[in-house]
Amino acid sequence: MIDHNISNVTDCKLLSRAKRGDKRAFELLVIKYQQKVQNSLARFVKDRDELNDLTQEVFIKAYKALSAFRGDSQFYTWLHRIALNTAKNHLVARNRRPPTSDIQVSDAESYNRYYQLHDIDTPDNILLCEQMDQILKETISQLPEDLRSVISLRENQDLSYEEIAKIMGCPIGTVRSRLFRAREILDEKMTAVLNGR
Repeated sequence: MIDHNISNVTDCKLLSRAKRGDKRAFELLVIKYQQKVQNSLARFVKDRDELNDLTQEVFIKAYKALSAFRGDSQFYTWLHRIALNTAKNHLVARNRRPPTSDIQVSDAESYNRYYQLHDIDTPDNILLCEQMDQILKETISQLPEDLRSVISLRENQDLSYEEIAKIMGCPIGTVRSRLFRAREILDEKMTAVLNGR
């Protein structure tokens, strides 16, 4: 199973590349989250074909709106909101009433449905995602202590620059430069993995 914290760092790198037009990077995000999105949508829609269509619609909307994603929340939280709105709009358009309460993000992860988007969820692609997470985990563990700490506090604990500066006892500018350097190293590794295919 993919480590959630390392997974957040992976999302950050993939999003950065996807925003620059790297479709392969976005495809990997689709692979990673398609089942969770379908789990969320399955509460609203039971028909398999309808569910697959809606799932694809969610990712198309997310791709088109990537530039609007500022990173204030985790990528999946943002994606989950798009999925809920898409499902509710779909039901309203078909004169069906949406459920009165929203499914929680945590519930969506364990909500048991077995629908897949087979065209991209191949063993090869899944293996690539796992390899990327493993490489990032190893790369983070090899970072100098100051870079490893700052990336962990920012990506894993979602702390602000101000909070990190207080914890590390350094100016905010130092926090920014360390984060930049840590992300640069991680991006180099990510680029090598993506371009190696």
